[in-house]
Amino acid sequence: MERLAGKVAIITGAASGMGACEARLFAAEGARVIATDIRSDAVAALAREIGEDRALGLGHDVGREADWAAVVEAARDRFGRIDVLVNNAAVHHETAFADISLEEWEAVLRVDLNGTFLGCQAVIPHMIAGGGGSIVNISSVAAMIGGSFAHYSAAKGAIRALTRTIAVEYAPYNVRANSVYPGLIETPLTRSALENPEIRAKLEAATALPRFGRPEDIAYCVLYLASDEASFATGAEFVIDGGVTAK
Repeated sequence: MERLAGKVAIITGAASGMGACEARLFAAEGARVIATDIRSDAVAALAREIGEDRALGLGHDVGREADWAAVVEAARDRFGRIDVLVNNAAVHHETAFADISLEEWEAVLRVDLNGTFLGCQAVIPHMIAGGGGSIVNISSVAAMIGGSFAHYSAAKGAIRALTRTIAVEYAPYNVRANSVYPGLIETPLTRSALENPEIRAKLEAATALPRFGRPEDIAYCVLYLASDEASFATGAEFVIDGGVTAK
């Protein structure tokens, strides 16, 4: 099935983990994909793997407005339109609240929140011109629970509110916006923490299901939201956390 046939999608944070999985899945389902990441070599390799007739890999600092303008221009030049945006790029630091410097606070919000804000602003006019579109903002269960990551939680909580606002404001233009809340997903970003037996045991105890998440667990939800199957879903929140927030 080509659930995204004819659609053009920008996916940030696509060098590895969930973003790379989403890019591969979207392409397999018929989309043309613009995979972006600060690690330009990695997304260029991903585009070659997918096929350069179906994918474009671009270096991209999501916290820079000029970078967003360049990505949007490249997407339209190569594929002619923008139908889907997946704001996946993020940074995460485990730091006790009292030890977070203003510099670290601003660095996390610059990528995690400002990057999402700038991406939505950049693509919405083009989605409206094309008759509509789907924005999928990747938040986190950190928006709902506490931990030693106040800056990350604050950014992800703000994404929750931002997505609802965009959903309501742009519904008349058939632009949908939804948010996804992953729990612990096994990716290169989390691998080092999971190699610590104490941390791993603590996280296993917090998860109701007998395993951690995999990138494809998130990618298939994002695929649904990007597709026309979700044409009546907007302003919704999809928690995929193995039961962490249910306990």
